[in-house]
Amino acid sequence: MESTVAQKLEALHNLQKIDSRLDAIVKVRGALPEEVQDLEDEIAGYETRIDKFNADIQSLEEDIKKHKENIKESEKLIKKYQDQQMNVRNNREYDAITKELELQDLEIQVSKKKIGEAEVKIETKKTDLEALKDVVKDRNKDLDNKKGELDNIVAESEAEEGKLANDREKALKKIDDRLAKSYTKIRANAKNGLAVVLVKRGACGGCFNVVPPQRQADIREQKKLIVCEHCGRILAGVEDEIEEEAPKKKRGSRA
Repeated sequence: MESTVAQKLEALHNLQKIDSRLDAIVKVRGALPEEVQDLEDEIAGYETRIDKFNADIQSLEEDIKKHKENIKESEKLIKKYQDQQMNVRNNREYDAITKELELQDLEIQVSKKKIGEAEVKIETKKTDLEALKDVVKDRNKDLDNKKGELDNIVAESEAEEGKLANDREKALKKIDDRLAKSYTKIRANAKNGLAVVLVKRGACGGCFNVVPPQRQADIREQKKLIVCEHCGRILAGVEDEIEEEAPKKKRGSRA
């Protein structure tokens, strides 16, 4: 059965009240959710850098291992050439072996130099790594504190939030998809999250611009959906002002 305009407006207004309450609950949390997310992202970035440091150190240690193996190989060749040098038959063979000995000695010197450079790099990276680990430790403490604060706030409103979520689901079922999409779009563009408002004291309850009397009369009739011509919010009704009756003055008694 097709809902009347009045029923649609009532359903929308009810949904808005639920969403406004949910917004208020989220607002109490302040910037904590964003701060927690920022800290998690920051720590993830640091941990990526830590992994990079560890990978660099491992690579340098492997280079040192290779250079040490090269030194051992050169030392074996030097021993071999020295033995051969003792049994040369002419100067040409002696000179050739001498050049090989010099070449292997140079290989050892180069390898030792590269080992020294790699060890310096490793020490530098280990120092940077330890400093970074200290930063991560401190940031994790901050994260634990922020999460603790957030968890406490969430716990306080968890039951109400759960009930509101169920109420919202039920409220949405009473609104057709097209209208629900329009409502969501208006809410997303509104700074205060208000998509459905009442006319209060002759003005839109969202942007506070004046709503003409004739338009107010149309809104009261609830024959069609009317939006504010200034902000585009749905005007669900007109809130009547209750005028307080001035207290009557007591007559003074005649003497």
